[in-house]
Amino acid sequence: MLSDRLVRMIEHHAEELTRALVENLQSNPRTVSYHRLSREALHTRTYHVYKDLGLWLNSKAEEDIEATYTELGKKREAEGVPISEVVYALTLTKYHLRDYIRAAGLVDSAVDLYQEQELHRLLGHFFDKAIYYTVRAYERAANFQEVSDAVQRAR
Repeated sequence: MLSDRLVRMIEHHAEELTRALVENLQSNPRTVSYHRLSREALHTRTYHVYKDLGLWLNSKAEEDIEATYTELGKKREAEGVPISEVVYALTLTKYHLRDYIRAAGLVDSAVDLYQEQELHRLLGHFFDKAIYYTVRAYERAANFQEVSDAVQRAR
């Protein structure tokens, strides 16, 4: 199955994809806050998305996506990364995958095309959930901090 072959190929080239994405995040004018984050931390998180793509798309439960991206949202809020940059970073992660799939050039038939489109659909669903849980956690962390600051000022 092409989609399985593409997923395995992505997982096999996870390091290459990760390096390209980290470079983009640390040089892109839309992700300025990422320029100051550690390459190692960015590498680790991104690498696991690419390396475990098959698991994320096929067998990871919604709760796993929620837990992973809730942690990311809290972490980025604590680091002071604007939510717009966080969302853009997740979008870049997805775009790097889509570009790689297109460049792989494995579509030779209508069935292959359908399987590639199915993979794009699955990626879209995964990243939609990742963005939702990241933003929700970020907002909750920011609101908690605002309330905490207000309580401190009131004392």
